Amino acid sequence: MSKNPNSGAAAVKSSSVVLFPQQPVLQLIYDTAPIGLACLSPDCRYLQINQRLTEICGISIEDHLGRSVRDCVPALAEAVEGIVGSIMQTGEPVIGIEVAGQRADQADERFWITYWHPLRSPSGEIVAVNVAAEEITERKRAEAALRATQNSLIEAEKLAALGRLVAGVAHEINNPVGTSLTVASTLERKIASIAAELAQDRLRRSNLTEFLEISREASSQLVANLQHAAELIESFKQVATDRGYSNRRVFDLGHLTEQFAISLRSGLGKRNLILNVDCQPNLTMDSYPGPYGQALTNLFLNATAHAFPDGKGGTVDIKVTAAEDDCVEIVFSDNGCGMSLDVRRKAFDPFFTTRRDQGNTGLGLHIVHTVVTNCLGGRLHLDSEPGAGTTIQLVLPRVAPAQLGPDGRQTRTSIDARA
Repeated sequence: MSKNPNSGAAAVKSSSVVLFPQQPVLQLIYDTAPIGLACLSPDCRYLQINQRLTEICGISIEDHLGRSVRDCVPALAEAVEGIVGSIMQTGEPVIGIEVAGQRADQADERFWITYWHPLRSPSGEIVAVNVAAEEITERKRAEAALRATQNSLIEAEKLAALGRLVAGVAHEINNPVGTSLTVASTLERKIASIAAELAQDRLRRSNLTEFLEISREASSQLVANLQHAAELIESFKQVATDRGYSNRRVFDLGHLTEQFAISLRSGLGKRNLILNVDCQPNLTMDSYPGPYGQALTNLFLNATAHAFPDGKGGTVDIKVTAAEDDCVEIVFSDNGCGMSLDVRRKAFDPFFTTRRDQGNTGLGLHIVHTVVTNCLGGRLHLDSEPGAGTTIQLVLPRVAPAQLGPDGRQTRTSIDARA
């Protein structure tokens, strides 16, 4: 691919291909087009190169025209030969192929997007392949910067959600622990009083009977409160253990959902909200419990923040059942204020929120969508009407797909031009 104002009129001696014979205006358009253009022979030799391609690739006509791709750019040869071979065989164009590499005169990485189309003779025979190349380096850099910023905000939102969960659990644990401490202190004083009466030989049957009754009641309260605290701690330990996205394991979906529900209920505080959980037993999953818990947490926090304005009470329901095609269905619903059509259409968009003035980032439901579709390999459906509550249906495979990367996405087909 090269640099010469008159290169459009040139043709390789071994080939009679001229793009626009006897049409100088079209040839001039080819030579001055704002995107890079090249013409390759069926055996992948450079037949023509326009001015723009020499500029965006930093190449010269002398080093390319008439020579094969394998001689000029060995790193690209196999991929280019495959594309040209496919076009020669099928007659179909190949579009949207990204090329990553370095210009001949620069060290930094550049990016191009290329489009490959067959060039036919009047008889319909494919005599060459026309390649169009557009540089997209700045766009790719801007996209990378945007992704980095968005990923940073998403991680911050995940930590914020975990922080709210931790605060709720800590507050909830304080209640049974505080009650247990009060009961234990009272029991300690009673024991000291009974011991003193016994030492002075003043202990009466009525006092002993009263002490035994108080001890039984205190023991019962201590056991109940400490069991509740232990359940909260165990649920939070499970949340913390499974939080990593790479921590794939086999688990019972109903049991895990109940564990997360214990932690979620702890965040309700004095709000007049009820969380109901109904799980079908024996739903074994081979998946990622951490991302699943993140999705549940974000759905719950989104509902408590948006579905029940002005302290209004209500109910949140989570129902877990088996579904067809070796999947499970999780239906998360509330009887809150619901969503308008406009809000419903944008609900999963990043940074969309109806309460930015209250510090919301608009990433809660976007994280849910990303986790469900990219990491857990599932799909989701939102149904909501103003005044009629909101229902979000998650359908997840019982065996999650292998993760493809940090964001769970497949990359586009591309050619890496680096040597």
